[in-house]
Amino acid sequence: MSKMKTFLNGIINENPSFVQLLGMCPLLAVSTSLKNAVGMGLTATLVLICSNAVISLLRKLIPGKIRIASYIIIIAGFVTMIQMLLKAYLPEINNALGVFIPLIVVNCIILARAEAFASKNGVLLSILDGAGMGLGFTLGLSVLAVIREILGAGQIFGFNLFGENFQGVTMLILAPGGFLTLGIVIGIIQLVRSKKKEGGKK
Repeated sequence: MSKMKTFLNGIINENPSFVQLLGMCPLLAVSTSLKNAVGMGLTATLVLICSNAVISLLRKLIPGKIRIASYIIIIAGFVTMIQMLLKAYLPEINNALGVFIPLIVVNCIILARAEAFASKNGVLLSILDGAGMGLGFTLGLSVLAVIREILGAGQIFGFNLFGENFQGVTMLILAPGGFLTLGIVIGIIQLVRSKKKEGGKK
């Protein structure tokens, strides 16, 4: 697999949010605002890049029987470091994301890439895979957040878009709205993909 294809794979073909349907818990919970979505996405991306690189470096040294436990320890180390940096320099983002930062340790996207890719490939490809998957996750979070924040609260990044009298669709910023928005977005993506496949066959 080429370097560019590896990088773009997580953003387009195997997007963790819209194609593989991984990391649904933070995707639905954090996507109520674009600020939180970008913060969560970039945090997960950093963890993916760092953990993929280290796991790839150590892949031949980690015994098969303890590989999952080893991956979790490596991931937990990076999550702890990044959370400490957020607490020190971006406390507002850290407080907004709350418990979802420590939960990155067991995020199925991180573990899946460690097992499926980093443990079988070189460091550079593993870094590109982590970056692509992380940005794909960030894209998924951001798309849902833009829809939910604009239609639900009438604002983006805290800026009011429609004036004080705007009454948003409150359900969209609640849990059911997250499921509804995700379902609609996935439906549109699958429709576009099927149209492209049909067009390619003709």
